[in-house]
Formats: sequence, C-alpha cells, structure tokens
Amino acid sequence: MNQLLEELRAGAWAVWNRRWLALGIAWGVALLGWVVVAFIPNTYESETRIFVQLDDVLAEQIGIAANARSRDIDRIRQTLVSSVNLETVVRSTRIGDTVTSDTELETAIARLAKDVTVVSEGENIFEITAKSGRSELSDGENAELAQAIAQRMIDIFREQNLGGARGDMEESLEFLDAQLAQREQELQAAEERRLAFESQNPDLVGGAQAIASQMSATRSELRSVEADLAAAQSALASLDGQLAGTPRTLSVGGGGGGNPALAQAEANLAGMRARGLTESHPDMAAARRTVEALRAQGGGGGGGASSTPNPTYSSLQAMRVERQSNVQSLQSRAAALNAEIASINASQAREPGAAAEATRISRDYDVLREQYDKLLQDREELRLRGQVENERSAISFEVVDPPTTPRKPAAPNRPLLLFGVLVLGAGAGVGTAYALSKLGSTFATAGQLERTFGLPVVGTITHTFTDAGRALRRQRLRYFAAGAGGLAVLFVVLLGVEFVQRGGVA
Repeated sequence: MNQLLEELRAGAWAVWNRRWLALGIAWGVALLGWVVVAFIPNTYESETRIFVQLDDVLAEQIGIAANARSRDIDRIRQTLVSSVNLETVVRSTRIGDTVTSDTELETAIARLAKDVTVVSEGENIFEITAKSGRSELSDGENAELAQAIAQRMIDIFREQNLGGARGDMEESLEFLDAQLAQREQELQAAEERRLAFESQNPDLVGGAQAIASQMSATRSELRSVEADLAAAQSALASLDGQLAGTPRTLSVGGGGGGNPALAQAEANLAGMRARGLTESHPDMAAARRTVEALRAQGGGGGGGASSTPNPTYSSLQAMRVERQSNVQSLQSRAAALNAEIASINASQAREPGAAAEATRISRDYDVLREQYDKLLQDREELRLRGQVENERSAISFEVVDPPTTPRKPAAPNRPLLLFGVLVLGAGAGVGTAYALSKLGSTFATAGQLERTFGLPVVGTITHTFTDAGRALRRQRLRYFAAGAGGLAVLFVVLLGVEFVQRGGVA
C-alpha cells in the first residue's frame, strides 16, 4: 500500500513538474476538438404517430380476415421506405432542389433512407420519425425539412392504404381475365381434339385407364351373371325333377272313397313346407291354389271313375317355361359380356398407341379444365373482395400526433461533446507529462532510488527558495492558474453560446 501511495506521489510530482507542457497540450487538444464539434451540423427530428383500425364484419364474411388485412398494413409499413417512395419524398421537398443527375438522386435516396424510420407500436399504432441534419442548410431550415419529410411520409402511407388497393385490384383482375381467355382457348382446342378422337375410336374413349375400368366393370358384371345363371339352372333342374314325379291327369272315382288327387296335392304342399319354402314363395302359392281347387271339386260325387287334368302339373309346367326362359336370358347376357371382353382385349392389342393417345388427351383435357375452373373461381372471389374493400373500406386511418417543427436539435449532444473534449484535452496533457517523466533518468523519491540500485539512501536534500525565488514561484503559479481557469471559462462560454443558439431556432 505504501509503495502504491509512493507511486501516486511520484506520478503527481512528475506531472506537476511538467505542468506547463500539460497545460499547453490540454489547450491545443481542447481548441482543436471544440472546433471540430462546432462544425458538426445539428440534426433535427420530427416524429408523428398514426392510428390504423381494422374492423369490418362483411369483410370477414367473404374471407378477408383481420389478420390478412393486418398483414397488408404491415407490408405497406415495410415498403414505406422503399426507393420509389423515398424518391417521391426527395422530389416533393427541398432536397430535390439540388439534385440534377441520377447519381445525386441515388445518393439523396440512400441518405434519406437512413434518416427515416417506421416503427410499429402495438397492433394499431405506427410511429414515423424523420431526421434532417444537412450542413448546407441552417438550423431553422433543417427543422422545417424534418417536419416536411414526416408529413410527406404520412401522405404516402394514406395513399397506399386508401387509394393504392384499388389500382392493384384492377391490375390483378385484368391479369386474371387475360389468363382466363388464354385457358379458354386451350380448353376449346383440347375439347375438339378429344371429340375428334372419340368419334374415330369410340372403344378407346377415356384412354387406358378408362378401358381398364370398363374391363373391370364388365368382368364383375359377368361374374354376377354367371352366379345368377348357375342358380337359375339349379332351380330349373329341381323343377324338372318335381315335374317328372307329378302325373298329368288325376282319376276321380264315383264312390264315397277319398280323392287321391287331393291327397297328392296336399302331400306336395307338405313337402314344399318341409323343404323350407315360405308361404310367399310362388311354388307354395301355386300348390295352395291347387289344394283349394281340388277341395272345391270334392263336394260333388259321381257314380263312375273319370280322369281330369292335374292342375299341379299344369302349374309346374308354366313355372318350368318361365325358369327356362330366365336361364336362356342369362346365358345370352353372359355370352354378350364375353364378347365385349374379347372386343376390349382385341382393341388393346390392336391399337396400343391409340390407347396411349386417348390417355394423354383425357389427361390434358382434365388438367386444363381444372385450371380454368380454379382461375374462374379466383377471379370471382377477387372481384367480390375488391368491391368490399373499395366500397366498404375496413381501414380507419387517423393521425394521432401530427408532425411538428422541432425546436431543439436531437443530435449531436453538443454540451456533452464539449465537456468530453475538455476531459480529453486534460487527459492528453497529464498523460503526455507522465509519459515524458518515465523517459527521463531522474527519481522523484528516495524509495525509487533504493529499489533501482539496491543501495540504502543515507538522506535527501530539500529544495530551498530565496525570497526572490518564492516570489517568482508564486507568480508562475498565478500564471498557471490563469491558464487553467481560462480553459474552464472558455468551456463555459461555449456552453452558453450553444444554449443561446438552441433558443434562436424557435
């Protein structure tokens, strides 16, 4: 700790011993820095805030949601500082008065892009900040220019929100109409090619996929017809067996004996029920009618035996004819399906290129038709959306804080810069004096001498002054104090001038 204090004392003595050098360097650095600060132009900043409200029930009903419209506003906010908009600002303000070439225009746009910022505060508030700090303009002109830039940015924001959407919508509709006309011509040409091909190759309509679908459907129908045919043939065979065991006529006796025809009819009816036939089955209905007819005939008796046609046989014969006709019909249908399958196979084997062409034509037509329908739907939706946005605008625009002419510069912070230059000058003088002391071969304290040579110091001689020397020393101290005080006074004067100039802008 003692060594640290000794070093501090040695450094202070070294700086004090070269105080005139330190004061001169401080004056030089301060004057130079204050001149540089004086030439930095003041930058004036104008701020404005706008409020944008998005709310419309009808717009949401047709699919224009609030988040979609919010994205549109955010897109406009991001493109507000585009080169096109900034060029409009340059040409509509006094910035464009000095622009005479494209290079100067690009430079002015690049500089203006740094001076304008658009920030979103929450969901509905946007803050636009415009700065102006041009050295060729006075402070008052810079303040007016900042306000003019902010006002022009508000105008551009309003135009793009309330007036720009209609132009974009019309351009989009014109583009969709042109695309629809082109797709309609292509669709008509594809339809003509399709009709011409179908008239020449009716068997290959729809291409390979349609042919395969037709083949699958035909084979499925053939399997169903064959199953029905097998069932019909089985039913016919069963009926033939039943018909073979049924007599064509019945013998009717004149005595009081029983009626054998009635007995056999009842036996047939009981056999059908035993096989599981329901009462609604046609065979069951015919058998019941036969039994009822025989029972009605049994009431009248005769003296001698006679024969009568067996109604059961007649009924079974009629049913056989019907079932045989059904079998023949199913056989004809199966033969026709087999012929159709053979024709489809022959067509595929005979014209493989035509089948591929049919597939291509059908695919092209379907694609063009789908594109045309999609474009037509998009155009109608866009037209309805444009009518809603233009006639029932869902955007409520309001300037919350209008741009005002700034009264004080936003940058630079000149008082802080002046103070910083003063501190820098003092630090430069002290640092230079201390650095030069380290380059010398003198020692400020006896302790430094002992540590350097490793020998004990017996004693030190104090510097004594005569009366004339002390008077000269006091005079020099007054001169030094005057020099340091003059630097401080100059700093205070510069601060006063700065505040006076700020007040003069208003």
